Amino acid sequence: MLVTDRAPASLAQRTAAWAVHLYTATGALTALAALIETTRGRVPAAFGWLYLAVAIDASDGALARAARVKEVIPEFDGAKLDDIVDYLTFVLVPVFLMLQCGLLVGWSGGLAAAAAALASAFRFCHASAKTADHFFTGFPSYWNVVALYLYVFEAPPAVSAVVTMSLAALVIVPLRFIYPSRTPALRPLSIGLGLVWAGLVAAILARLPERSPGLATLSLFYPIYYTIVSFVLDWLSRRHRARVR
Repeated sequence: MLVTDRAPASLAQRTAAWAVHLYTATGALTALAALIETTRGRVPAAFGWLYLAVAIDASDGALARAARVKEVIPEFDGAKLDDIVDYLTFVLVPVFLMLQCGLLVGWSGGLAAAAAALASAFRFCHASAKTADHFFTGFPSYWNVVALYLYVFEAPPAVSAVVTMSLAALVIVPLRFIYPSRTPALRPLSIGLGLVWAGLVAAILARLPERSPGLATLSLFYPIYYTIVSFVLDWLSRRHRARVR
């Protein structure tokens, strides 16, 4: 029999922990709202809901750690809930949006959409999707960001299909990408630049349906930073592992 001297969680602790799980679950409601707006042809509103989903996802982890949800409610798998919501808001809804608004069309668009949905589904379920030292393995399925840039830049369907297929391939490639809020290396810089980027994206969304390619180009500084830092840290990690063998 397992013996523990840890005191049972109080009602206040359990209430706080359940409140955090409920907060995470509201991301599913933003996905539903984005789907509804997409089917009604209100793409700017759909992107607004997806932006809110990102805000929830960016903040619920810190709240979960503060509330010690794993200790207080060990019978509930918050990580599984988070993955389900993330698949909806980062993958399924954005891919559907790209199909619905004409970014992905025809057989090539359908193939690209299927590749994105399938590759991300398999990666979400892989044991190494998130590493112990807080990296993502493979492109982290930021299809909401991809969809926004393709939409603002009015990318032709052929270009959208190529970009989507290429990133879908990167989803299953074992490269490590930083987890901006948790990867120790350059964490303050990643968070600070991420907040600036979030502000620029908010400005882009506020101006829709008028598209702002100038602002979008300026905001690319963060995806470029994110990609370069991820590749450099992945290369350094591989180099270190090769040396210690």
